Amino acid sequence: MSDFKTLRLLHEGAVLGVELNSPETGNAVSGLMLDELLAVLGTLADRPDVRVLVLSGAGDHFCLGADRAEFAKIIANDPADGRLRALGTKARMVCDALATSDVATVARVHGGVIGAGVALAVFCDLRVGAEDCRFRLPELALGMPPAWGGSLPRLIQEAGAARVRELLMTGENFTAARAADLSLLHKVVPVAELDDAVDRWTRPLVRRSAAALRTTKIMMNAYASAARLADASLFDAELMTVAVASRAGRR
Repeated sequence: MSDFKTLRLLHEGAVLGVELNSPETGNAVSGLMLDELLAVLGTLADRPDVRVLVLSGAGDHFCLGADRAEFAKIIANDPADGRLRALGTKARMVCDALATSDVATVARVHGGVIGAGVALAVFCDLRVGAEDCRFRLPELALGMPPAWGGSLPRLIQEAGAARVRELLMTGENFTAARAADLSLLHKVVPVAELDDAVDRWTRPLVRRSAAALRTTKIMMNAYASAARLADASLFDAELMTVAVASRAGRR
């Protein structure tokens, strides 16, 4: 687990820290990063020593979104050749794994939290942000549908359809305080207090019954799914591929 190129792991007691570690790109989410996140998240069911996972970002930002350079290469080649669809499928798998993992997941965010970065954070159980956070959902402004990782139903579930519609259609930046008002953050603290805020959550979480925590997460996810009736985000990878292929064809 020490050979990852885009992640840094820190295991302290029952807490596993997973840091997005590509600060030169603003921790942009690439296919490699998705593969490495899946490799980590896929082991959690077999690791009773881990009770809490804390997701954070190295450098000045939590995550500035999907890797646009990688997208550009795919589009320049052939956006319908399956690679974009594969990326979308991996993104969905990562977000599902964060939401359904047996362990409690905590997002520790700072700086820019854009697009895919918002998705990674919102699929965590608990989310704390620094006062300097700036959020944005830029997909529509980039000519893309909001189809990364199945995030749209999760955003609607957490923040409400009317507010999410506004954020998507305007593409405006919004602050940590606004994110808290929208329930996208549970807590906002000064940058220097981020680690203390995470610790205040992880200390009691590691003492919770593993079975009770797992069952609680299953129940929460089941009730949320029932409220949505049908999850159209299952088609996100296909929608992304079609949209990008159509956009490329108009060039």
